Amino acid sequence: MNKLIPLLIFLLICLPASADYSIETVAEGFDHPWSISFLPDGGYLVTTRPGEVYRVTSAGDKGEPLTGTPGTYVAGQGGYFDVVVDPDFAINQTVYLSYAGGTPEANGTYVMRATLGKQGFEKSEVIFSATPTKDTAAHYGGKLAFLPDGTLLVTTGDGFEYREAAQNNDSQLGKIIRINSDGSVPADNPFINGGGDPKVYSYGHRNPQGLAVDTTTGDIYSHEHGPKGGDELNLISSAANYGWPAVTYGENYSGAYVSPLKTYSGITDPLHYWVPSIAPSGLAYYDGQMFPDWQGDLFVGALVDKEVRRLDMENGKVVSEEALFSEIGERIRDVRAGPDGNLYLLTDSATGKVLRITAP
Repeated sequence: MNKLIPLLIFLLICLPASADYSIETVAEGFDHPWSISFLPDGGYLVTTRPGEVYRVTSAGDKGEPLTGTPGTYVAGQGGYFDVVVDPDFAINQTVYLSYAGGTPEANGTYVMRATLGKQGFEKSEVIFSATPTKDTAAHYGGKLAFLPDGTLLVTTGDGFEYREAAQNNDSQLGKIIRINSDGSVPADNPFINGGGDPKVYSYGHRNPQGLAVDTTTGDIYSHEHGPKGGDELNLISSAANYGWPAVTYGENYSGAYVSPLKTYSGITDPLHYWVPSIAPSGLAYYDGQMFPDWQGDLFVGALVDKEVRRLDMENGKVVSEEALFSEIGERIRDVRAGPDGNLYLLTDSATGKVLRITAP
């Protein structure tokens, strides 16, 4: 027994200790909620994969689904994905919704822009649809984030069966796309003058379902699902190649190699990776005041383990990892840092919830 005491002391000192927190249910009864966004009045927008958007009040009343929402291809991983509000929402009431559009034979990742009225979406228009289309209901990406310069990032997946397209810059599959808020091409995009599709910002991605921007530096973080292992957290740079499928820490589900290479010249290595897979979904950069010990850290939903991983970030590097909120006992689909300093989670089930992590 005495031999265990030094080990216990070491673990207490060296393992990351999380802040005290409490978990509150904000709203519930959502059919597989996918993402949440925050409104200036303290309310929320919540999407569900089957194709609904709810405007939830600050008191937690979700009411009826919004009207004016677009039709979507609901199959496999297809449906509604992300929703974000315009940086000037208080002036223009504009929101952006990503979803799977098209048909079983020809579908892809779409982005719609609309005005949020009293009952639902108005003046809607599609500002992006990924090309080429595909005939698989998988790997859409679908995450959205605004950069400080007002441009919009959109993640797209490789379509599962079309993974080689991630290395083809003339294809918009397996990419991070950068567009203006009206869907036009920013003048400083990396391939505006040739070498690839002008909307492509970075490439070599598999299925990026996490996207977050450091509000201080403008640094872009994204994570993506590997196949069997090889989930990645990446720091995104213009024109950078993130390797898939030429370079990966994962392997095919059969156990065969995707590639024998885990790193290679000219490929941007991940900041962090997971083997075995945690199935990351949702990503938040925390800059709030509620939990000072978490400032500057990243939070990742881990679907497989039904928890959230806190990545302790120091000088742009992941120095430790901590598993949190496993007491919820449900798959976590989205993680967001709210303007009130709290963390918000969405549970992935037919009776999904919006949960708030706050100081006790």
